[in-house]
Amino acid sequence: MKTALPTYFKGDRIIWMVAFLLMIVSLLVVYSATGTLAYRFKEGNTTYYFLKQLMFLGVGFMIMYFAHLMPYRLFSKFGKILLYASIPLLLFTLLFGANLNQASRWLVIPGLGFTIQTSDLAKLALIIFVSKMLAQKQDQIKDFKGTFLPLIAHIGIVCLLILPANFSTAALLGLVCMLLLFIGRISMKHLGMLVGIAVVAFGLFILIASKTSQGGRIGTWQSRIERFVGSKDGGPGYQVEQGKIAIATGGIFGKGPGNSTQRNYLPHPYSDFIYAIIIEEYGIVGGVIVLFLYLFLLFRAGVIVRKSKRTFPAFLAVGLTLMLVFQALVNMAVAVHLFPVTGQPLPMVSMGGSSLLFTSLALGIILSVSRSMEEAENDKKIEEDGIKANS
Repeated sequence: MKTALPTYFKGDRIIWMVAFLLMIVSLLVVYSATGTLAYRFKEGNTTYYFLKQLMFLGVGFMIMYFAHLMPYRLFSKFGKILLYASIPLLLFTLLFGANLNQASRWLVIPGLGFTIQTSDLAKLALIIFVSKMLAQKQDQIKDFKGTFLPLIAHIGIVCLLILPANFSTAALLGLVCMLLLFIGRISMKHLGMLVGIAVVAFGLFILIASKTSQGGRIGTWQSRIERFVGSKDGGPGYQVEQGKIAIATGGIFGKGPGNSTQRNYLPHPYSDFIYAIIIEEYGIVGGVIVLFLYLFLLFRAGVIVRKSKRTFPAFLAVGLTLMLVFQALVNMAVAVHLFPVTGQPLPMVSMGGSSLLFTSLALGIILSVSRSMEEAENDKKIEEDGIKANS
């Protein structure tokens, strides 16, 4: 294995290890968390969702593997195309997409019965686009019209199209893009102005939407916040309460694999509240280990950025990693009642779909950056050794 790993799995070995461990966690916890779902819809066939998740993880692994073999420059060429393709898809999804919990987030693929969350494509495309533009405009990074406005126009359009159906994704994506702009040395005056405009615009959106719509997504957001602060129905919502019970009964070392009881009461134990099931079955120790896996991913992205000699791959690696880690932290925070319910899945762990596949692609791109850097270092070392041998 020691000789096979460098041959077939290139790039950062720790990122590969984190990805494999998260896949193992996913299989174990999804198999346990979908027991009730299997009895409700699949006549008790508990292996159905296990095999389905195994299939998604297998496809995700292939996506990650082939993506890591591609030159990262290839992604920069297709970033703009993907972004301009995702904008009409977001609009179409908003108007005609499949609805779940009053949110039109999913686009049904005709004939396949497969649904994709178009915001997953938009997130990836926007981060690639912003990274490329920041890298290209470093010489004119303080230019308001030539650099700042085009960046903000694209970020604003994508986030606004995601916002009505998926506020948490729009907020996370906007935050990651803001951090990329900060890292890319955009003027602090421009960033401050952007924050002010965003706050005012969001306030107006909430005000107008609350006056013109009864219930809908605004009602959902309001209800979640009220339940989070305990001002509705005398306390936290049903989901959060069941999640807290799962965590409290898990203790230090948990009940053991497959021994969750709260999976029978939590509405989405295999996605939104999967972290609560992890703690219930594997204890605080298991929950901390999963948390540290994502923090290791963030740390390794920092190593990639520090070693990178070029700006685009550095921006790309840090942008994609921040998006994955922030999403994971939000999912965990919801499970432990530190954040209102958002609907964010736990990357590479929650039951699969388009989120898992696009997460795999994001990890593959990060590994592509790492692999390219390793190859450049090896070529430089070979060249230096050749010079020493000839001298």
